[in-house]
Amino acid sequence: MPPPMLHSLSGLLDFEAAARLGSFQLAAAELHKTRSALSQQIKQLEHSLGLQLFVRHARHVAITPAGSELAQTLRRQLGELRAQVTTLRATQDPALLRVSTTHSLAMKWLIPRLHRFTESHPAVDIRVEASDQLADLAGGGCDAALRYQEGDETELLYREQWVLAHSPALAPAGQPLSALLRQPLLHEGDPGPWLALLAAEGIRTSPHWDFSRSYSHGGLLVQAAVAGQGLALLPFALAEEDLARGRLLPVAGGPWSSGYGYRLLLGAARSEAAPVQAFAAWIREELAATQAVCAAMLMKKKRGPALTPARPARTRAR
Repeated sequence: MPPPMLHSLSGLLDFEAAARLGSFQLAAAELHKTRSALSQQIKQLEHSLGLQLFVRHARHVAITPAGSELAQTLRRQLGELRAQVTTLRATQDPALLRVSTTHSLAMKWLIPRLHRFTESHPAVDIRVEASDQLADLAGGGCDAALRYQEGDETELLYREQWVLAHSPALAPAGQPLSALLRQPLLHEGDPGPWLALLAAEGIRTSPHWDFSRSYSHGGLLVQAAVAGQGLALLPFALAEEDLARGRLLPVAGGPWSSGYGYRLLLGAARSEAAPVQAFAAWIREELAATQAVCAAMLMKKKRGPALTPARPARTRAR
């Protein structure tokens, strides 16, 4: 009997995902394929190997004993391959630093201040990937990830605060919240945080409030506020740069705790590498500075709406 022919490694990856997840549909979603394309790849693999890997039922698939054995071997070998690639990356380019974070934080917070890190560490080859998908820290696809998660001060590097703000083109500085509620009330996702904030401020619900303008990402929400589209309830970290430059005016009364914040996660393969450690230290410093500016705003809220406190002095990395 001739040995089995493997015409495509793609079929093996499709099979491994389907065996691990127990579903063609979930495997197709993970690999960004259609279910029919993934099913066809697995059929071709079965034909090439001369083995039945799955039993197809009307509403689900069941892996065969042969498929289960092959999946275990394939999973082990793929793990070894990922580990080897991680090792080679670190060996060939020790100055490389791969950072993952959300689209909004990358655009509105990280990129505007990243020059401070590169000035202190010019030899580091930093690459930022903006994605709302979780980074592959275990597989070596990323060295550091900043993620927006629930938690308290002991778990988070920065505890996010809500601020109300609007463009100078929409209304002059110092307007009371009651006067600004005639404007469209901009929000991310659903207006729940808005309603909770207004209730906490003792403001009665009005049928005239306009919650019709919603945005899928905090960065888009900030940009909409800068463009004068309405009064926005904003995460302070994403709005900090625009508030400091006067592109947004804060409304007296905040900030308000959101219950969320940012956590820094490091990939195990290169967590002790010099570029990763340098970046981690810098991120902690920058987030602490943002927290200090927000706290200063809270202290000054009764003196007026201007956001004027300077960022704390920082030490340069050696």
